[in-house]
Amino acid sequence: MVFDSHPPGQPAVPLGGPAAFLSPGGYLGSGTSSFADFLAGAAPGLLPGAGSALPPGGAGPDSSAGGRDLAASVPHGTTIVAAAFEGGVVMAGDRRATAGHMIAQRDIEKVFRSDEFSCVAIAGAAGIGIDLVRLFSVELEHYEKLEGRALSLEGKANRLASMVRGNLGGAMQGLVVVPLFAGMDEDTGRGRIFSYDVTGGRYEEHRFHAIGSGSVFARGSLKKLYADGMSADDAILACMQALYDAADDDSATGGPDLTRHIFPIVATVTADGFRRLSDAESGEYAGTVVSSRMQAPDGPQAPLRQGPAPAG
Repeated sequence: MVFDSHPPGQPAVPLGGPAAFLSPGGYLGSGTSSFADFLAGAAPGLLPGAGSALPPGGAGPDSSAGGRDLAASVPHGTTIVAAAFEGGVVMAGDRRATAGHMIAQRDIEKVFRSDEFSCVAIAGAAGIGIDLVRLFSVELEHYEKLEGRALSLEGKANRLASMVRGNLGGAMQGLVVVPLFAGMDEDTGRGRIFSYDVTGGRYEEHRFHAIGSGSVFARGSLKKLYADGMSADDAILACMQALYDAADDDSATGGPDLTRHIFPIVATVTADGFRRLSDAESGEYAGTVVSSRMQAPDGPQAPLRQGPAPAG
């Protein structure tokens, strides 16, 4: 699915022009504030993964083998981490996309602004995932324009869950897309993180989380580095360390590429809104991590004991 480019502040329109919206039964009279629901009725072929639905009768042995072959040839995004800090949340993603055992792209972007107070990242089939993110962003903008107010953070998380569920057919053929969603809860004044499974199940994560092929290594790293009440600066550095640890053990996760100046995408969401760090800022954090690893290749060590050592 592709949306035409559009000026800031104006709704995006699907390819085919605005006539699809203004025709009888268009979105102005659709009776729903959900752009995804409108699209499902008006032009279902434009939905993410629309061409990957299972054939009637489900997936037989032949179709399963074909699905595996197709999935292996499709670029996949990998590791994403997120961590809450005092007054917000940070999300970071490596830049590598893989197709089977090959590096498909070295500088793919996996972390995106979904609206002013939230962000979303994807792991899995990159093409479908990026389309899902674009549709989700339009969904939030569309709702706000029609209802005159923004969805709550939980409402946004629920909308994303329904979109993930819409790709279940593709997921059963190997074209899995799993997002990580985070944002600022304006009611509580704190950052929150939501993860998903392929069926659209939505789960709130506390403190930090990671998804993708290197997630087990990234979460293990964050377990030792994360502390409640961290500053934004410390949370960003902890996420950068976690991505480095993931790249150290997972071949599908890319570490900082100092020769090509390719660094993880890092974004924060606070009461002031979404902010993506510049490449120079991300490069500074990456440089700090790489410099420290020259002295301690396995990374910073967590204290073995909390508080003073026992006497004797």
